[in-house]
Amino acid sequence: MRKLIYSLIAFGIMVSCTNLESEMYNVINPNIFPKTEEDAEALVTSAAYTPFNSYHLFYVAWTGVQITTDMTTDIGDCQWNDSYWPDILSVNFTANSSGLNQYYKYVRDISKMTLTLDRIADISMNDEKKVQLNAELHCARGWLAYLLYDLYGPIQIASLEELENTGTEIIIPRKTKEETVLFIETELRAALELPASYVPSDPNYGRFTRGLAYTILMKLYMHEKDWDKAEVCARELMKPEYGYKLVPQYKDIFTLENEKNAETIWACQCDPAVNTQMWLAHVLSSEVPTTNPNIQKWGGFRMTWSFYDTFEPIDKRLEKVTADFIGLDGEHYNKENRGTVLLKGALPIKYGEDPIATGAESQIDWIVYRYADVLTSLSEIIVRKNNAVTQEAVDLLNTVRERAGLKLYVLSDFTDVQDFLDKWLLERGHEFWFEGLRRTDLIRHGKYIEFARKYKDSQTAENYMTLMPLPQSVINEGKGKIIQNPGY
Repeated sequence: MRKLIYSLIAFGIMVSCTNLESEMYNVINPNIFPKTEEDAEALVTSAAYTPFNSYHLFYVAWTGVQITTDMTTDIGDCQWNDSYWPDILSVNFTANSSGLNQYYKYVRDISKMTLTLDRIADISMNDEKKVQLNAELHCARGWLAYLLYDLYGPIQIASLEELENTGTEIIIPRKTKEETVLFIETELRAALELPASYVPSDPNYGRFTRGLAYTILMKLYMHEKDWDKAEVCARELMKPEYGYKLVPQYKDIFTLENEKNAETIWACQCDPAVNTQMWLAHVLSSEVPTTNPNIQKWGGFRMTWSFYDTFEPIDKRLEKVTADFIGLDGEHYNKENRGTVLLKGALPIKYGEDPIATGAESQIDWIVYRYADVLTSLSEIIVRKNNAVTQEAVDLLNTVRERAGLKLYVLSDFTDVQDFLDKWLLERGHEFWFEGLRRTDLIRHGKYIEFARKYKDSQTAENYMTLMPLPQSVINEGKGKIIQNPGY
């Protein structure tokens, strides 16, 4: 069992004399006062890491940023007909779209982290440990703020003074764009005190690292089109001290056998009893044969046929996509004979089977960021910064093409910068499907709404929908001080 998971458990069962109630998971509790280094670590683990486990922010269908955002793009579709999906799949966003509204609630977790920074400030503990815990909280605040900023634009960020003023109702308005960006940048730079990375055998493996902080900073600067700063971050992550490298075979990245591989910058550590991921249950239909017959199969998520058709047939990344198989019912399913199984697309398998799973759960760590993202991002950064296609940019893009068994690009393959960016965008889609990068990439390239109309047949997608709406409940509670995004 991993140390991080143990810590999450420990927080829930801490003896009452420490006053560390489990209430911290879901409300801001001003009466939490840790006394020891052990208390402080448990409190930080809860405040900083709970929002980022696989069951909360990233994966689970009802709250998963990575999955939901890809579903709004040309990549994803869903065969379920419940009320959660229609607005997402058709890009018909409103302030009452239930599938989008839940993300903004994570603003309150930034407040928990702020309170926690204050609660641990005066605890006597090892200096190195205090630096680590503080840096982890700063990383968490910056990362969560970045994710929310990417989705919604400027957000509400409460100060410590406002949080401690519990006797008065305070409505906190949204920060300006400049204030939000500065907050994110400042927090992530404070997180650079963390170790570059942790080797798999380190008991701290799974905690935040300097590599993670630089990765998010790179993404922030790309979002803001600050190519100089983005390049600095990307090149920093290529230094040997971080130890990142590509896994030789794409099919091996997302398996139990290759967990904690060198390509992983950060992953949600998963365990069947504490923090599980359920990817295959969402993807597989009952007709799909599996080595482990006990895996549940709900048959929801699909890769659209239009996107599947953009792959070259020899692309090794298709080894993780199932589009042609003999079902347990004896039927031969493929694009021509879809039945109900492949009605809306191919099966985006991606993650391997957990051999001991007895239902929907899986212990395979859910990868959030990996090194291939850095290399391909730097490729775009170089071209954007120089307004020219360079050999280095081509070589960086080729790192994932080579692994995929594809013909490598040469400079003469690109007619101009725009041609490079278009090919880059397609390559990124082929590499990172259902890893939560597609929406942001499309927006940065000015293609998000265009693709929604073209590939999702959206009749409702409008240019202002590059930002999602704040929930109507937040606007109502704001009493005129919290302003909705334009268009909604």
